[in-house]
Amino acid sequence: MNQRIIYKHESGIAVIVPTGELSVEETAKKDVPTGLPYKIVDVSEIPESREFRDAWDIDEAELTDGVGE
Repeated sequence: MNQRIIYKHESGIAVIVPTGELSVEETAKKDVPTGLPYKIVDVSEIPESREFRDAWDIDEAELTDGVGE
């Protein structure tokens, strides 16, 4: 699966890797915390190096694909 789900939380950006058991949309609704907006992105949009991942940021206005249930 080449898609990831991202959302902001108090310590940065969380990345969810869907397992394929559910659709990406179903996974997002289930696994993103209630009330938090999320975006489904291509894996190529995630920084490859984890060294600076804590510095990665996204404008909440870009998290437009849904809200965790």
